[in-house]
Amino acid sequence: MDDIIKVMATGTFDIIHPGHGFYLSEAKKLGGEDATLIVVIATDKTVKKNKHIPIIPQEQRAEMISLLGCVDEVYIGSEGDPYEIVKSQKPDIIAIGPDQHFDPETLHNSLLKEGLDVDVVKIRDYKKFELDSSCKIIRKIKHTHFNSNAFDGCDDQE
Repeated sequence: MDDIIKVMATGTFDIIHPGHGFYLSEAKKLGGEDATLIVVIATDKTVKKNKHIPIIPQEQRAEMISLLGCVDEVYIGSEGDPYEIVKSQKPDIIAIGPDQHFDPETLHNSLLKEGLDVDVVKIRDYKKFELDSSCKIIRKIKHTHFNSNAFDGCDDQE
């Protein structure tokens, strides 16, 4: 029996949109039919430092990603050692998303320096939608003029 290939994908996954699903399903395909897809969610602190204030807390982002059918395991990233989860989970492949600004060769070399021989693959194809990023969704919500009763009942859901 062949060993199951582990593929790791990382991201913020703040407001889930079709690009996230596409990235994760393509990442899993890299490992073949029986691959295990491990997803690492950026911490709230990391998101604030590198992108924007997260809308959705890290635990809720992890829960949403865990509900996607292609995802097998979900972890919240490390604040200290960026390679901590890679070291513990030992993936065969790390998939870089189309909008992530990592050079696969540079990342591969950094991993080698940490004693980690992991293939790094950039997912290049991307299904484009009008709202294909969390930032675009946030911007649209921010600029949408809702009528005065649009949010009636929102607090009643608790």
